[in-house]
Amino acid sequence: MRPSRWEPRAYDRALADGLSTDLGVNPVVGRLLAQRGVSDSETGQRFLNPSLEQLHDPFQLTDLSGAVDRLLAAVRLGERIAVHGDYDVDGVASTVIVRRMLELLEADVLHYIPNRLVDGYGLEPAGIVRLHAEGVKVIVSVDCGIRSIEAADRARQLGMDLIVTDHHEPDAILPAAFAVINPKRKDCSYPDKNLAGVGVALKLVQALCLRTSHEAWLPAFVKIAAIGTIGDVVPLHGENRVIARVGLDGMTRGPNVVGLNALLEVAGLDAKVLESSHVAFGLAPRINAAGRMSSPDLAVRLLLMVGNSRREQARLLARELDEENARRKREEEDLVAQARKKVESNPDIGAHGIVVVAGAGWHRGVIGIVASRLVELLGKPTVVLSIDGKTAHGSGRSIPGFDLLSAL
Repeated sequence: MRPSRWEPRAYDRALADGLSTDLGVNPVVGRLLAQRGVSDSETGQRFLNPSLEQLHDPFQLTDLSGAVDRLLAAVRLGERIAVHGDYDVDGVASTVIVRRMLELLEADVLHYIPNRLVDGYGLEPAGIVRLHAEGVKVIVSVDCGIRSIEAADRARQLGMDLIVTDHHEPDAILPAAFAVINPKRKDCSYPDKNLAGVGVALKLVQALCLRTSHEAWLPAFVKIAAIGTIGDVVPLHGENRVIARVGLDGMTRGPNVVGLNALLEVAGLDAKVLESSHVAFGLAPRINAAGRMSSPDLAVRLLLMVGNSRREQARLLARELDEENARRKREEEDLVAQARKKVESNPDIGAHGIVVVAGAGWHRGVIGIVASRLVELLGKPTVVLSIDGKTAHGSGRSIPGFDLLSAL
C-alpha cells in the first residue's frame, strides 16, 4: 500500500490577499478561493453565496428549445413518453426529475432503466424495441445516449422521436436523434461544461418550468438533482455548486416528499443540517446499491413517492434499499480482500504499471467500487474483471494524469 502524499496546490498570493480583503473573509479562505480558480471578487461572491438566480438560461443548450416544443406537443396530443435512465445515482436522479416534471404536466409517461446484470449499460436497440411495443412515441434518455448510434437509428426506423440528454464525452458523430442535448457538444456554446447527467436533465426541467410558467416548481427538483450531482463526483463549481448548495439547504429545511424523507430517515440524516458528505456517504450509496445489487427501479419508485398516506410504504422501500446497501458492503469487502490477496501474492499482477486482476463469479455490481478501492491502495490504474465462463466483464479506474480509456 502506498502512503498518501499531500501536494499543496499552487496559487496567486496577491489574488488570494485581494479576495480576502474584498470579500471580508479570513486569509485562509482567500487562499482556498484562489486555489479553486476564483479569479475576481464577483466570482468569489457567487462562489460563497450560490443561488438559483445564478443558473444559466437553459435555452443556450443546443437542441433544447426543439426538445421542449416536442415534449409539450406530446403532452397536448396524449402521446406516450418514456424516460430512459441509467442505473447509478446520477441516472436514477435524472429519471426521477424528468418523469416527475412530465407527470405534473399531465403527460402519459413511464420510465425504463436497464438492469445492470441482464440488459447491460446504456441506451440500446433492444430497449428501444421494448418501449415501442409499449406504445411509446417519444423517448427522453437521461445520463446516457450520447454514443448510442444504433439505438437512435432503431428509434428513427420505428417512427419514434428520441431526445438525448447526456453529459458524457461525445464521439465525432452524434446519434441521429430528434434532439441531442449535451453541453460537451463541439457546437454547443453553453458556458458550463461540467454538469452531471442530472444537471443536464435539470436544464430540461428548468426549461419546461419556464415555458409553462411553473418556475416555483424548480426548487423541489433541485433537491433530487443535488443528490445526483454530488453522487456523480463532478466538480462543485459553477452550476454544480448552485445545485448542490441550494438542494442541500432545501432538503434540510423541508418539507420533502415522503420518499425522500424515508431515505433521509433510514440513513440517519432526517434531523441533520445536510452537507455534501451526507449525500456522498449516506444517500448516494443506498441509491447506487439498488442498481448494483438488484433493480434500480427500487430507488426510482421511492424517490417518486408522494403523499403522506404512503409514508409506511416509503419506509418499507427505504429499508429495502438499506438492506441492499448492507449486502453491497459485505460483497465489496469480500472482493477487495480477494483482489488484494491476488495482487500481493502474484508478482505478475502487482509488478506492472497497470493492475489487472480477475476472479470467477465476482459480483459485477461491485467490481467498479473494488477497482476504485485498489487504486486508492496501490496508486495505479486498475482493471477488475468478473469471469463468467468464457466471458469477462470488467470495470476500470485510473489515477490523475492517465487516461485509461484512451490507453485501452
